[in-house]
Amino acid sequence: MNICPDSLGPSRVTQVAVGVVAQCLIVLLLLAAPAGADPGTAYRAAMDLAAQGRDPEAVARLRGALDALPAGADSGEWRGWLASAAALLDMRHDLRLQPTFTEAAPAIERVNGYLATAPPPERGRPWVAALCGAVFPGAGHAWLGRWRDGVKAATLVCPMFLLTVWAWRRRMGPVTVFFAAVTVWLWSGTVFSAYSLARRGDLHAYLAWWQGVWQASGLPGRPW
Repeated sequence: MNICPDSLGPSRVTQVAVGVVAQCLIVLLLLAAPAGADPGTAYRAAMDLAAQGRDPEAVARLRGALDALPAGADSGEWRGWLASAAALLDMRHDLRLQPTFTEAAPAIERVNGYLATAPPPERGRPWVAALCGAVFPGAGHAWLGRWRDGVKAATLVCPMFLLTVWAWRRRMGPVTVFFAAVTVWLWSGTVFSAYSLARRGDLHAYLAWWQGVWQASGLPGRPW
């Protein structure tokens, strides 16, 4: 027997309408749920991003998962992990010497204890290396303890400098200009090399120290 819509009572129509609306709301809620709502998944994804050198994206992922955590004692451990990891990764990205924690967590006490006993490495003063290299070729490398590189820099620049003086004393105009240009080019390259090596040494020393800070925090994962 066929049932026409007109044969349904008002109460039956209301029940059907309410059921359809409820199903639509459930679908909308599922679609609107964040993809990284699980803190474990978000934490692992953030560690992968940080290992690739994408610290800002990792910090954003961690803070998004932190905001999505429900309030309550059950999420306390995850809240501390997410907040502490975000603070340490943000510290590494900005090359800061002290993290800025926004949540209370056991990792904070461990990090503060480590910082009290393991001060950050001293800066290598790249401008001093550059100034030494500008005074004499290779002196900047020697100041950094890279004696072989200093000898190579002096071997490159000094002969060209002597040729420039030789051509100038004989008033060999175009030849003097050529030798002088090559000398300036080589000498400035050695100065930049000394400056870059000093900066690179500072960065490597900082990252090694920061890895110690991360390990002292007791946080899971290795973001490097």
